[in-house]
Amino acid sequence: MGLDIVVSGTAPAELPGAGRPYPARRAHRLVARDSGEYLFVGIRGAAGVRGGSGAHGPRQPEDVFLGPGDICFYDAHGPATLDFPERFRMKVFLVPYESLGLDAADVARLAGTPVPRVSRLGSLLSPFLSELADTASSSRPPVGDLLAWNAVNVLATLATERLGRDATATPDARTPLRARILEFIDLHLTDEDLSPETIAGAHHISARYLHRIFQDEGTTVGRWIQRRRLEECRRDLMIRARGGRTIAAVANRWGFMSATHFSRVFRAAYGMSPSEWRDTVGRGTPTGRR
Repeated sequence: MGLDIVVSGTAPAELPGAGRPYPARRAHRLVARDSGEYLFVGIRGAAGVRGGSGAHGPRQPEDVFLGPGDICFYDAHGPATLDFPERFRMKVFLVPYESLGLDAADVARLAGTPVPRVSRLGSLLSPFLSELADTASSSRPPVGDLLAWNAVNVLATLATERLGRDATATPDARTPLRARILEFIDLHLTDEDLSPETIAGAHHISARYLHRIFQDEGTTVGRWIQRRRLEECRRDLMIRARGGRTIAAVANRWGFMSATHFSRVFRAAYGMSPSEWRDTVGRGTPTGRR
């Protein structure tokens, strides 16, 4: 799910980040009130699509004061500076903003707004997240994957509450990520090496999580890719019915390396062979008309 969990028993100089701080903003300072354990949620991926600094720009407090057990969101592309005691324990969840169902404006609103340990949600989630960080980081698949799944869902719920949204109206956290994945597939249909592994790697998620996204939609990654390639081949054959491009060339263009395999799956999908489809639309589509 693109989740990294960092557990530190020492006093690091800075929070884990995902790049150099955004140059147009001065990072705020997080000040600890006492020694103890602190929880952080570093949100990745919003840099470069950030809003301006006008009336609707991000609010960046100069100092944010934290108590032990507090949960604090921060932008991983511009981590806040720390002013903490020598002895404290830090547990950080680094997660893509798409996985939380957020956009860049949401990240700006969440950054530097702590969830106090003594609040209603804080008292419930702070010990849960603390224990989950220790357990997930030491567990093997599939237990570790399930714990990571739960962690992201909990953090998405927490973000929803902090943004003041109605949880029942909040879209599934996977929806923005799924849309980006489908767009990526469409842009790379002609790539011979398009596979679940390359798709997952491009979106910083595990192949297991990618398969789960498509499983929830009642299909598989491979079937979706094949379906989209067949649709493009069908359209290409219709457009080029009067042209000189061969069926094998069309199939090869859209990622089918075997003409025999292409013909078989095309017939299974549309009830006729590629040549029958091409000949049918060629006879039935007069020049100059759709």
